[in-house]
Amino acid sequence: MVFSRFERFWHWSQAALIITMMVTGFEVNGAYEWLGYERAAQWHRFAAWFLIGLWVFVLFWHAITGEWKQYIPTRRGIMAVVQYYTTGILDASVPHPYRKTRMAKHNPLQRLAYLAFNVLISPVIWISGLLYMFYNDWVRTGLEGPVTLGDVALVHTAAAFAMLVFFVGHVYLAAFAGKPFYAYLKAMLTGYDLLYVDPNDPHAPGRRPPDRCG
Repeated sequence: MVFSRFERFWHWSQAALIITMMVTGFEVNGAYEWLGYERAAQWHRFAAWFLIGLWVFVLFWHAITGEWKQYIPTRRGIMAVVQYYTTGILDASVPHPYRKTRMAKHNPLQRLAYLAFNVLISPVIWISGLLYMFYNDWVRTGLEGPVTLGDVALVHTAAAFAMLVFFVGHVYLAAFAGKPFYAYLKAMLTGYDLLYVDPNDPHAPGRRPPDRCG
């Protein structure tokens, strides 16, 4: 068991909310017409509040469980992973060079991507989106003048495109980097995945825990 129930819950909930926000957000931005401006804007706001609430719980969960350590970047083995994603991914006989463990679920490129998502893309989405939503209160806060609505809209749209690029890349690699191709999808649905047993990990399956009294 690699991914807990809560991890799987927030992963799929976040995915559904992000898809909803991208679909409605780009319609509000005038990219196409489907639901209509008013309905798209309403659904966009609903999804935004639900996503913010989910993120609060996720941040709390990462803090108390120590799972935030999974996103600490590392350069060890990064070039092997880059080579695999550029050429090895096309050859079914080439194994993934990264050996996943319970304490290190993400390879070096995943760590960088998820770190960028968590500390760059998401905060920009939060801040610009909330400024956009509470534009009518700018006068009372003194924001009107130094910042324009056009500036906020530009930043929010740029962050939305960054989110879209991340989403497309995430789905692509989830579908084609796994061997077999459904391996990552199965792991995130069931929670179970193949692991490399680290000989230095005292908590590895089948290994006797350290004697706390000694």
